[in-house]
Amino acid sequence: MQSINTISLVQRYWQVYIQPGAFCIDATAGRGHDTERLCRLAGPNGRVLAFDIQQEAVAATKERLAKAGLSAEVLKASHADMAEYAAPDSVDAIVFNLGYLPGGDHHLATQPKTTIRAIDSGLTLLKEGGIMTLCIYHGGDSGFAERDAVLDHLRTLDHHRYTVLVSDFFNRSNHPPIAVLIIKEKN
Repeated sequence: MQSINTISLVQRYWQVYIQPGAFCIDATAGRGHDTERLCRLAGPNGRVLAFDIQQEAVAATKERLAKAGLSAEVLKASHADMAEYAAPDSVDAIVFNLGYLPGGDHHLATQPKTTIRAIDSGLTLLKEGGIMTLCIYHGGDSGFAERDAVLDHLRTLDHHRYTVLVSDFFNRSNHPPIAVLIIKEKN
């Protein structure tokens, strides 16, 4: 059996909530791993948007999808601007990996202000019953301020509208990433 980690945990949520034909957003495309998985879950009748502000990430994601024979709309744009590309109450799933591009410049990382703006924007885009997942990478040289700001913000979400589940690998060392699941409740 595979050892559980932050990525495998959020991917289990995706498998439960994302059905063929879904509309998904990868808010932080990075190297395209999540974008590829979302494309596979949404299937040929689904739609996937992927955002990243770094050209290196956009190129890597497009290359990965091309090699896999998959397609998505990969945009060089901030996740904070995702509402320009999707209508309110239209998205089934939105995923974030916070931190910096794997193998990239550690000085170019997601920031609390734009991440919180993106989360709030994304919550308006989610359909009722839709999900948002966050992998909060916060150790080493980046992310503690973002971790604290995001978690503080999530505590303020209306519990009648959203269920927020935070999973911390409590007995692991070296600041393991935190997994977050947000479900937009049905009225």
